[in-house]
Amino acid sequence: MTVSAKSWASRLAPYRQSDDRRAVFELLLTVSAFVACWLAVYATLQFNPWLLPIPVVLAAGFIVRLFMLQHDCGHLSMFTNRRMNDWVGRVLGVFTFTPYDYWRHAHAMHHAGSGNLDRRGMGDINTLTIKEYEALSLRGRLAYRLYRNPVVMFGIGPIYLFVFSQRLPLESFKQGTASWLSVLMTDLAIGVCAAIIIYFVGWQAFLLVHLPIVTVGAAAGVWLFYVQHQFDETHWERNPDWSHENAALHGSSYYDLPAPLMWMTGNIGIHHLHHLSSRIPFYRLPQVLRDFPELKDVGHLTIWESLKCVRLVLWDEASKKLVSFREAHRLMPLRMAAAE
Repeated sequence: MTVSAKSWASRLAPYRQSDDRRAVFELLLTVSAFVACWLAVYATLQFNPWLLPIPVVLAAGFIVRLFMLQHDCGHLSMFTNRRMNDWVGRVLGVFTFTPYDYWRHAHAMHHAGSGNLDRRGMGDINTLTIKEYEALSLRGRLAYRLYRNPVVMFGIGPIYLFVFSQRLPLESFKQGTASWLSVLMTDLAIGVCAAIIIYFVGWQAFLLVHLPIVTVGAAAGVWLFYVQHQFDETHWERNPDWSHENAALHGSSYYDLPAPLMWMTGNIGIHHLHHLSSRIPFYRLPQVLRDFPELKDVGHLTIWESLKCVRLVLWDEASKKLVSFREAHRLMPLRMAAAE
């Protein structure tokens, strides 16, 4: 690409305008669809449990979309008014099991240091370099391998994160009053809403309906976040070679999903543009690609290609790419020879 990343950041500025009418429409549509799908899961549970996967997957898809709306609120790109963004984001946090103010702070740190090897560990997937991994004890290596195992990363991990960890994240107490108050108020609101629903449908039906939806939605959300930065052509650097624009454009993928999935996920697959200019509302990202089709070739990732990203677990600073455990082991003799 001949145009620099910094030049692209300035060229995308005109797309950073929020449309309140469009935002209200997207919000009402998504909330209504989620509630309808939730009720469909409940009705299916009563009449034909064998058909449950269909409404559960649909409801999980809409809870992912609600999270993407909350995500745009966190970037102040959903509405033109900051207070409207914040309060809508807080309400949506009850649906998504995500305390808005706490999450917004962690996510801002992710954007500020994405692709920076010297600023890892806040709001992202924990990724070690080969050298860091080899310096670990046997227990440390086993723990990292367990953490990066697909069953943990996309199964157990999302459930732990959304159902348990975010109920009382200890980091929130270090971020100030707004952060921990957001956690406590979100938990209280979740409890009140759950109690009301349980009053009408019973606790067993509530758990049988809501837990599968949250579980599938959480797994899908973590998968999306994973492939947005853990892919073959991703870009990582250390200070002072790191720059926000290069990391945004080349360290984030363009996850080219089919149109229905792209709509359901709030266009978050167009992640390289989102990181390059996070104030662009999600509903304007496709327009950017239509106006600048050359951006479709940057960090392009298909569904099939994304499945291969699961094996990428360590950063090789020599070749500047992600590698598998097997590849890291194969490269060990070369690293030892270079060190002599």
